[in-house]
This record gives sequence, C-alpha cells and structure tokens, in this order.
Amino acid sequence: MSESSIVVEDLTFRYPGGDEPVLRDASLTLGSGAFTAIVGGNGSGKTTLCKTFNGLIPHFFEGAFDGRVTVGGVDTRDSDVAELSKTVGYVFQDFENQLVQSTVRDDVEFAPLNHGLDDYEERATRALETVGLADLGDRFVWELSGGQQHLVALAGVLAMDPDFVVVDEPAAQLDPQNARETYERLRWLHEERDTTIVVIEHHSEFIADYCDQMVLVSDGGVAWKEPVETGLNRLDDLLAHDIHPPQVTQIAADLPADRGTRSDGRYPVTVAEAAGAFPTPAASDRDPRAATDGGARGRSPVTNEDRTVAASQPSADGRGDPLITLDDVGHGYPTLREGYNQVLDGLDLSFYRGDRVALVGANGAGKSTLLRLLTGLESPDEGTVTVMGRDTAETLPEQLADDTVYIHQNPEEMFVEDTVRKDVAYYLRSRGAEGVDDRVDDILDYLDLEHLADRDGRLLSLGQQRRASLGIGLATDPSVVLLDEPTGSLDLQSRREVTGMLEKAESRVETVVVASHDLQLVAEWADRVLVMGDGDVLADASPETVFADPDLLAATGLRPPQVVELSDRFGLDAPVLTADGMVETLTEGR
Repeated sequence: MSESSIVVEDLTFRYPGGDEPVLRDASLTLGSGAFTAIVGGNGSGKTTLCKTFNGLIPHFFEGAFDGRVTVGGVDTRDSDVAELSKTVGYVFQDFENQLVQSTVRDDVEFAPLNHGLDDYEERATRALETVGLADLGDRFVWELSGGQQHLVALAGVLAMDPDFVVVDEPAAQLDPQNARETYERLRWLHEERDTTIVVIEHHSEFIADYCDQMVLVSDGGVAWKEPVETGLNRLDDLLAHDIHPPQVTQIAADLPADRGTRSDGRYPVTVAEAAGAFPTPAASDRDPRAATDGGARGRSPVTNEDRTVAASQPSADGRGDPLITLDDVGHGYPTLREGYNQVLDGLDLSFYRGDRVALVGANGAGKSTLLRLLTGLESPDEGTVTVMGRDTAETLPEQLADDTVYIHQNPEEMFVEDTVRKDVAYYLRSRGAEGVDDRVDDILDYLDLEHLADRDGRLLSLGQQRRASLGIGLATDPSVVLLDEPTGSLDLQSRREVTGMLEKAESRVETVVVASHDLQLVAEWADRVLVMGDGDVLADASPETVFADPDLLAATGLRPPQVVELSDRFGLDAPVLTADGMVETLTEGR
C-alpha cells in the first residue's frame, strides 16, 4: 500500500442534530495514480465521504465520528485541515465560496503565502499556466465567467502541489465547453503531473471519457469499487441508485440480445465504442451526403437563412399575439476596467402560448440575464421588455410576479418558513389571496408534495427543493414559468422529478422557459431552442435543427448528447434526440 494512499476504515459519521448517520461503516482505499469517480444518488453520502479526506470532517464540520481515516499514514484526527491541504486539495461544488481574494493572482497565491512558502509567486504562476489562465492574473475574480472562476479555484488548490485533488461536481454550473475543458485540465494533471484525481460526478459520460475507476456510495457505505468499463456496465446497480448510465450504454441494454454488445460481451460506454458495436442503421435512414466515417463534416450545415426562417416560425403558425416581447433590448453591467460589459445588444425576441423554450449557450452568454429581465428584477438599459402587455420598466416586480414565476438556480433561496406548506402559503398570503388553505392543498396534491409538506424546505434534497419551489410559484396561478438550470447536480430520480415537474407546469401555465446546460434535457423536452452568444440570439429553431448544425455547435461550444453524436457517426439524415428513438432507429428503421 502506497504511503500516499487515502484509507477509510469502518467510518460512521452523523451531523449534529441528525437522526441517522450519513456514513455507516464506510471503508475505502484510494491509492496514488488513479482517476476516480465517486458516484451515488443525492443524499447517499458522497460529499461527506470526500470531506473526510482532507479533514474538513471532523475538524470543520463537527459531529459524531467513529472509525478512522488516514492520508499518507497520518490519522486525519491528529492533523488539521491546513496541514492536510498540502496533500489533499479540495474544490467545492460551490467553488465561489473558496475564492477569498479580489484578484486572480492574489487568490491563487493565498494558500502557499499563508503557509509561509517562499516560492508562492512561482507556485501561483505555474498553477495559472496549468489551468490556462496565465493572462488573467490581474483580473478581478468577480469579472470572470463561472467557468473561469471554477478554474481559479482549481489553480488555488494546485498551487499547494497536492498528491490528491478532489473536485466536487466539476461540470456543475458550467457550459458544455467549459465542463469538458475542466476535465481536460484534470486529465493533463493526472497524466503529465502524476496527480491522483477524485471527482464526485453525476454525468456518467464524463466518467466514461476520463476516469479509470469508479466507486459507488450507497446508504452511507461503499458498495463497490470497479474499473469504469465494469462499473458502467452494472446497470441494475446504477439505476437502483438513481445514477444515469451513459446514453449509449442504455441503448445497448435495450437493443435485442447480442446486437448492442462489444466483442468482449460488455456494453459500450462511449460513442466511439457504440459506433463499432451497434448495427448499422437502415440505408433509408442515412444521409447520402454524409462522409463514410459519419462525421459532421458530411452533413450540410444549417444556413443563416434557415435560422431566420426557423426564428420567424412561431409568429407565422397562427399562435396569436406573443405573451412576451423584447424590442431592441440592450443590457449589461458596469466593470472597473472596461467601464461596461455589454451582455445583450439589440435583442429582438418573442415568446408565445404553448412554447417549450430552452435557452442554451456558454457561461456569460446572457441566459440568466434574460430571465431576470423577464421577471422585472432588472430593467433593460435600452429597448423595451413587455410581459403580458406590461412594460417591465414601468411595473413593479411583485406585480409581474402575479403572472411570471422565476425558479432560482439555487432553489433554497425561495424558502423562508420552516415547512413547505408554510412557504407555499406565505407567498399567497403576502399577495392577499383568498382561500389560501385550499389553494395550498391543491398545489401540494398536484405536485405530489404532501409527504414533504411539513418538512423544512432548506433541508430537502436538491430535487425535492426544486419541486417544492415550483409549488411556491404555481400556487399564484402564473401564466409564465422561468427556470434557471433546473437539473443541475441532480441524480437520475431527481432529474425525473424535474421532467415531471415541467410537464405538470405546462398543464397549468401558458409558457415555460428553461435556461440549461443540460443538452440531454433540451433534446428531449424543448420544442424551441434559443442559442445565445455575442449579445444576441444566434439561432432560434427546433432541437433537430440546432443539433444538425455542426458549425453552430462548434462556434458556441455546445457538445450534443451522446445519441446525437451517434446519429452523426452513422450519417443519419437528421439527429435522433432520445435513447428510445435510437433503439427504434437501429432495430426497426425510422
């Protein structure tokens, strides 16, 4: 056993006030040199387990601690977090909270400087170069995009040159390009710097592409540790613990026997493996213009004219007047250096009854800004935003909230009382609504929230919080619902809850708008996709049209779901958007 191993032995831990332990007799050994994914459902104990690696538990998060955790042979109870940080670096899921200095370089220098290391400047320079931020050292942290801030947090950890780097949800809150770039940086560290990497991850596609082993945490214990190709083939275990298998793996399992397996008998876990293992689709499904390798280069890209036609379609199909319009809208924020950061520039846009709209684009493209403009929480610097016939600049946000509900990316911000029932009633009573108790009962029943009604919303799982926060919003009978990253950091069951939540919302409201980096959700749910960038809408079209445009995807850093990539490999004349659709394509034709 390597001296740099992390060894967890029969660990049980219960937070203060908790009725049950979060970890129960958990045991695990992580040796040096691996790229490991920790997986499990929301609330399974993954993050708690990883916080024991660098002493955050029990030194910072106190509680009942039984068992033993050693790092390089040192018992974590006999060390402290500062000393352990030299061996185990930790990047939090809410990484913004560990950025403690005003400029990028100062933040990265902070840890080695406070440890009294004379070469703190060289360490910071090396760390910034490693994560690709060497040119941004003098920038203020708050001026950076979310993806760049995530890399600053990683650089701050790397400046201590630890043996282990633990990253909680590397892809959370990041657009597809930034998420993949973060993983590329982690792979470089693993391969070139011989750093042992541990990630907590819900996205099994990243696990398949980057990790070499995975650990399943279940009910506070370690169920198993397996090579990735073995672990991702344990579909019964994954699904039982609300873990999404890769789309291609699920497709393989649903194909007729022996038609979806590799030559070694296991299911594929990557698109490249699937393309070699799956049967070739019927010739009638294939695009004769496609290259023989099925690459995107062989498909005719969508032209600007196509996008213009698609964008104008909603008003041309007899759907009546728009519920929301943006007319020549410009909006931005002041900065200390540039003076003004233009986020939206001359934006013209309309939303109609029945729209299922997905806003996609890179971090900083303006998705959340657009949602805030629709709520009236912010007024445009230029142009006009009209919601349900009211100019948002001339209407109080609380008046707009009667018709438009905004579900925050962090849903716990919507809970102010000590039970879900009281939270739903609070927003109704604050508006002077009649029949509050009956309306609360109706919403709790409609969203299947009765069993959570008397629990504190702040203590629910993230998936439950999102459903409860929607209940708060729907109780006011709005016409428009806006959701910011509704599936972020969710396991399979919680994602199902969100999908069901969206369907429930549609039967009570007229328009749903979702801002999301989850392109699998976009492909399966939306009927209209707005690709945002350069202060404007670059495309306004159906998911099929957007995902069939390789130039657009490349220009905006949008990596499509595996099923769309597989469609491309096979040279299909249009992308398949769901796993079930691909199974049908491969077995029966389209």
